[in-house]
Amino acid sequence: MENSLKNEFEKLQEEILEQSSEQDILQLLTKRFAGGVIFSTSFSYEDQVITHLIKNLNVDIFTLDTGRLFEQTYETWTNTKAFFKKNIKAYYPDTEEIKQFVTENGPDSFYQSVEQRKKCCDIRKVHPLKKALKGYQVWVTGLRSEHSANRQNMPQLEWDPDNEIIKFHPILHWTSEQVTDYVKAHHLPYNALHKKGFVSIGCAPCTRAIKEGEDFRAGRWWWEDANKKECGLHIHQ
Repeated sequence: MENSLKNEFEKLQEEILEQSSEQDILQLLTKRFAGGVIFSTSFSYEDQVITHLIKNLNVDIFTLDTGRLFEQTYETWTNTKAFFKKNIKAYYPDTEEIKQFVTENGPDSFYQSVEQRKKCCDIRKVHPLKKALKGYQVWVTGLRSEHSANRQNMPQLEWDPDNEIIKFHPILHWTSEQVTDYVKAHHLPYNALHKKGFVSIGCAPCTRAIKEGEDFRAGRWWWEDANKKECGLHIHQ
C-alpha cells in the first residue's frame, strides 16, 4: 500500500505544478482519492480558512482534543460546526496512557524537561493523530512557512513517511495578513484568543499571548529553546 501511494505522490508532484490555485489542487486530490482526503483542524485562523476552502468538497474533518484545551477553543469548535454545518470527528488520548503518565510524573511535568513535554505531546496528539489518519491517503493541513524555522523550506505537497500519507498544505505561502483578511472577508468564526495576543493556540498550560515584536511561535512552550518548538505532528528531518 505504501509503495503504490508513494508512486501516486510522485505523479502528483508533476501534475500539481500545472495547477493554478489551492482550490484547483484540492479538487484534483478529492477526485483522485475520493473519500480518502482528511483535514486536521485546531480551529486556528488558518484552519478556518481551509475549512471554508473545502466546505463543498468531499473532505473529512477531524480535531485532536488533548483534554487541556482553552475554553475559547471549544467555543470556536461549536461555532465552526454550526457555521459550516459539517461534522468534525474528535480524537482523544488513550485513557490508560494518560493515567499512567500523569500518575508517574504529575499533571504539569511538561515544564520540567523537553523530554517530558514531548512525551505529553506524543500521548495527547501524536498517538491520536495516527488513529485519525488511518485509512486515508491525503492529509490536508493549515501549516504556513511563517510559523516556524522548521517550516521555511517545506514543500506544499510532501510525502509523510511516518504516517505513510500524502500531505498538502494549501496556504503554506500565505502571509498572516492574507489569512486574517480572508477570515474577515468571509465572516468566519474564529477563536476569541486571537484578539488577545494569542497567535498560535494549543493546550492551555503550554500557550501564552505574545508581546509586540515577538516571534509567531514565542507563545508556544515559551520556556524551551526556539529550535525545539514542535509537538511531533509535523516533524521534518
